[in-house]
Amino acid sequence: MANSKNLLVILSDEHQALSCVGHPLVKTPNLDKLAARGIRFSNAYTPSPICVPARAAFASGRYVHDIRLWDNAMPYTGKPRGWGHALQDKGIRVESIGKLHYRDAEDPAGFDVEHIPMQVAGGHGMVWGSIRREDERVRKEGRMLGPYIGPGDGNYTRYDTAVVSRATEWFANAAKRPEEPWCLYVGLVAPHFPLVVPQKYLDLYPIEDLPPFKLHTMDGFVNHPWVQKQNTALAGDEGFTDDAERRLAAACYFALCTFLDDNIGKLMASLEENGLLDETMVIYSSDHGDNVCARGLWGKSNMYEESAAVPLIVAAPGAEPATCATPVTLLDVSQIIIDHFGASLEGTRPGRSLYDIAAEPEDTDRVIFSEYHAVGAVSAAYMLRKVDWKLIHYHYFAPELFNLAEDPEETTNRAKDPHAASALAELEAELRKICDPAEMNDLAFADQDALIEGYGGREAAMNIGAPAATPPPET
Repeated sequence: MANSKNLLVILSDEHQALSCVGHPLVKTPNLDKLAARGIRFSNAYTPSPICVPARAAFASGRYVHDIRLWDNAMPYTGKPRGWGHALQDKGIRVESIGKLHYRDAEDPAGFDVEHIPMQVAGGHGMVWGSIRREDERVRKEGRMLGPYIGPGDGNYTRYDTAVVSRATEWFANAAKRPEEPWCLYVGLVAPHFPLVVPQKYLDLYPIEDLPPFKLHTMDGFVNHPWVQKQNTALAGDEGFTDDAERRLAAACYFALCTFLDDNIGKLMASLEENGLLDETMVIYSSDHGDNVCARGLWGKSNMYEESAAVPLIVAAPGAEPATCATPVTLLDVSQIIIDHFGASLEGTRPGRSLYDIAAEPEDTDRVIFSEYHAVGAVSAAYMLRKVDWKLIHYHYFAPELFNLAEDPEETTNRAKDPHAASALAELEAELRKICDPAEMNDLAFADQDALIEGYGGREAAMNIGAPAATPPPET
């Protein structure tokens, strides 16, 4: 599998639904076809369920608390060095097209060229989101998902169209240099809100066909106290005028998943048309998921499966379709990129090559870790996954513990169940092998305090940064 000359890495934004894994509604035929060409990792997770820290961790191959890029106002600048630098050291052509969500195109972030990059707004990102102590937090007025939801051609769909167009041109040029191996990273923003999508995709998802929302607060479900507090930072579900608009938003999300899938199909078709398909490994994943109204939540920023789990496909020419259940993370994707080209990178990183993971029996001792220290969080949240068990550790709050084999929808918190006490203790011990949760909570706040002070204090910082969705560049 590792013998493919070239590598195409596709990272979408906020994607959690694939038809090939049994989603009851979403239609993703091109991603299903991609999965049939290789390995789908069925238990893949983000290192942090929010854009900028997830992407910085992916770039560097390190945990968020290690690189101390905690939130959407702390973008990657090329330090610490990551997989792109490793490929450059090896002499591999490595370029990007589309969304990166780093600081600035002038930073040495590990790409020879960044084509139409989407970076954080203003080079500083969402500074107001760094103000998150409960008595100091900023609540942005207006709906997080945007003022308009429905059919249309929005700035994000237009941007993705431009990214795919640029990628097809890139493939045509690469085909003229067949002796040169390359790595191309393509960053797409769909299905990230704003929830505006061309009508032809929305027509595939009649509102009356949508299943009921899972564990919705309208039906009496009560969220965990940490989640309740976190959710007050942005106007989410309460921003809808009625249930019809809420269901329209869900339909638009699924329609954007199919819009994304169409773009994946165009990329694969261009590879084939330019004679590159049979010598190119393709990796597909997303930076995090989206709650899509489960528990009355929208967006990401928590540790439930809808938000923290991501699709992950590694497809190679001639590979047999397979599924790998060993828990993995985007940090493993970072490592497979390095290993694909026989490159190396100094420093210790927790990721392993997905090649090695897939070649072995399911690893029942492997622990996957995610963390959140960003907008709305009154304290740190940490997630650990080991075999069937999943722990969500909230600093200062009671934990949640789920057995995903018995309860894949995370409906029953087992943290106080005496029959699950050993699993809880084991995962709490595993957490402390990775980091001191209290120390990292305090360090994140200290770094954010310094950031806020650097912008002139709370009153100045609260008005710096995009309110929710980063504007795309001109294309």
